[in-house]
Amino acid sequence: MLNTTMKNRIFLSSPHMSGTEKKYIDAAFESNWIAPLGPNVDAFEKELANYLGVNDAVSVSSGTAAIHLALSLLDVQKGDTVFCSSLTFVATANPILYQGGEPVFIDSEPETWNMSPSALEEAFKDAASVRKLPKAVIIVNLYGQPAKMDELISICNHYRVPIIEDAAESLGASYKGKASGTFGEFGILSFNGNKIITTSGGGMLISDNREALSEARFLATQARDPAPHYQHSKLGFNYRLSNILAGIGRGQLEVLQERVSARRAIFQTYQQELAQIPGVSFMPELENTFSNRWLSALTINEKITGVSIQALLTSLEDENIEARPVWKPLHLQPLFKKYKYYSHNKKESISEQLFYTGICLPSGSNMTFEDQMRVIDCLKNQLKYDFKLEGK
Repeated sequence: MLNTTMKNRIFLSSPHMSGTEKKYIDAAFESNWIAPLGPNVDAFEKELANYLGVNDAVSVSSGTAAIHLALSLLDVQKGDTVFCSSLTFVATANPILYQGGEPVFIDSEPETWNMSPSALEEAFKDAASVRKLPKAVIIVNLYGQPAKMDELISICNHYRVPIIEDAAESLGASYKGKASGTFGEFGILSFNGNKIITTSGGGMLISDNREALSEARFLATQARDPAPHYQHSKLGFNYRLSNILAGIGRGQLEVLQERVSARRAIFQTYQQELAQIPGVSFMPELENTFSNRWLSALTINEKITGVSIQALLTSLEDENIEARPVWKPLHLQPLFKKYKYYSHNKKESISEQLFYTGICLPSGSNMTFEDQMRVIDCLKNQLKYDFKLEGK
């Protein structure tokens, strides 16, 4: 094992401050708006809504909170089902359980790694046959790549079931020229510390339905009734974003396009250096879509390379480089083992294949070229690829 103390740590996706955040933080301190409301909150919501081209946005404490509010607004209750992408972080599905609902997991397809239209269609046919349609469908845009929205929307519209678009990883991406996160009844954004822009911790619920988002603000502030005393007629939540953190978000939003460009350049460099290695395949970008390439993800065919994902992760960690496997599908998680799952087809489960063969490489927009080449050299060494012979 190498002495990792001699080399700086290369993180998977660390926060990247621009410096402009401080003026908004200072304004919050100077005005004493140290609260989960204030000018930065109002402005951040308006600026983000304008950027995405939606009518309104509600800033909250996390992307998870935004999903929970969306499910509440759609009246998901105990015993209701919600169809959900399986290849995603657990936070996408946990709020279904918060509401007492039952998730039904939908496989991925190979062209985007996102929700499979054929699997979704099969799930809907089964649900219709027993007259129990889902209350909602949660579609995830994995690692910044939009899903096949035309096909998925067509299916959901046929059954008149609303979509929640989980764009936690895809801010700055687009599908046929339209911003990711704006296709469903509600869209979800995350500003966690590792996201393409961050508020340290936070999220956003977006929609063209202003009335619904007004209700979301009410629910997110403990559902306090308009009375001179503290009165509550509904169950509410403590989900609002602080004015200080919203200030960070405003500064971050100013450099979003720079961050997207940097991540795409990082992905392109990985692809140029590694794609020619037999058995290495990169996450595709669907035609007429624009991925923000939040994380650079690829698959390794162990039969061809002779190297397992775990071996690569170990070798990278030995070099003090942080990497991780592709998300473990939710239908494989112990928490969700009793719930239904629909695979892409009867012969293959795409999400499982991606989990067993996929790896996410360091992709932070503040990563230096020298650090990226360190990652690339480590991978080439492990994959026994003689890069001196490139082009021969």
